[in-house]
Amino acid sequence: MDDVEVAAGDYNGSIDEGMRSLNLSGHVGFDSLPDQLVNKATNQGFCFNILCIGETGIGKSTLMNTLFNTNFENEPQHHNMPGVKLKANTYELQESNVRLKLTIVDSVGFGDQINKEESYKPVVEYINQQFENYLQEELKICRSLFSYHDTRIHACLYFISPTGHGLKSLDLMTMKNLDNKVNIIPVIAKADIVSKGELHKFKVKIMSELVSNGVQIYQFPTDDETVAEGNASMNTHLPFAVVGSTEEIKLGNKMVKARQYPWGTVQVENENHCDFVKLREMLVRVNMEDLREKTHTKHYELYRRSKLTEMGFIDDNDGGKNFSLQEVYESKRNDHLNELQRKEDEMRQMFVSRVKDKEGELKKSEKELHDKFDKLKKMHMEEKKKLDEKKKSLQDDIAAFEKRKQQADTLGKEHAAAGQNKAGKKKG
Repeated sequence: MDDVEVAAGDYNGSIDEGMRSLNLSGHVGFDSLPDQLVNKATNQGFCFNILCIGETGIGKSTLMNTLFNTNFENEPQHHNMPGVKLKANTYELQESNVRLKLTIVDSVGFGDQINKEESYKPVVEYINQQFENYLQEELKICRSLFSYHDTRIHACLYFISPTGHGLKSLDLMTMKNLDNKVNIIPVIAKADIVSKGELHKFKVKIMSELVSNGVQIYQFPTDDETVAEGNASMNTHLPFAVVGSTEEIKLGNKMVKARQYPWGTVQVENENHCDFVKLREMLVRVNMEDLREKTHTKHYELYRRSKLTEMGFIDDNDGGKNFSLQEVYESKRNDHLNELQRKEDEMRQMFVSRVKDKEGELKKSEKELHDKFDKLKKMHMEEKKKLDEKKKSLQDDIAAFEKRKQQADTLGKEHAAAGQNKAGKKKG
């Protein structure tokens, strides 16, 4: 067996200068690592999440059915949605011995409102929420990323209407707000309604507007020699002009997916008719793993870095000092305790102030009640005095009346007696 050269250190595609190279005297077996990795990945399965953005009825569902050669049975959407809603559906697909958990997220109601200025915001919020869900799982003490269902968006197919002379302001605004969060692949939908010459001009116009507005779309990678040439060529065909159809018709001796019109037939998988095959090759067969990797290493990393910075995790590389998790924890804990103490002092002072104010109000109310009571008491005494005086006057009147009555009775008796005496004298 030929000797195998190895380098003492981590292999990163090249051997660093000064690193010792050693020869193996026999077969060790670590050349099976790629096979081990493939077997593990195959057993675990893969996940891929696609976000479809486009107006209602532009052909998003049809293209997904055509792209994955199946019928996802999506319900048709209406144009009367009050706002944009993100609807996710997850499917289990299997091809040979490879299992794929595919999630298709549809932007229901996108572009259907009269005021379209904020149509992109629910999309941005949805993408950020998936990043946040993954970050929270990653920060758990007992995390389980192996079994975690990753819902981060790996590719965004942005459907551009074939009618018009360029991108709409909504298209530019949406892609501008998404290009640092997701891999955007623009596609011209229903490209069979535009002539070849007009389609070429439309593509040039779209790319020119994207560049002039600073919109960064996904570029197929050219750093891998095995796919560099093909990807570089495909980058020049963006945006892909696609046609979707699940209807099969017979052409010659074979059945093909196509759209039939009175003037002819558009074959979905004929590269002279549309770019569907190019899209499928680039999205699924060649660059699916790169899309997954870029989502994790670029877009998610930007979100993660931003969130951890907000939490106080700072790498002070310029000063040569890295803050450990313990240091950050202690710092945040002290800040939190200080803030808690400050708020507690404020609440205590506020409580004391309110108690004093309340005591003042109570004392004032008490004084008012006492004054009112004294006033009422004084009025009562005066009334009682008046009543007593009236009572005494009445009693005096009664006594005088009784006295006059007695005098009258006495006079009456005396008068009666005198009358009787006179009568007796006359009889005698």
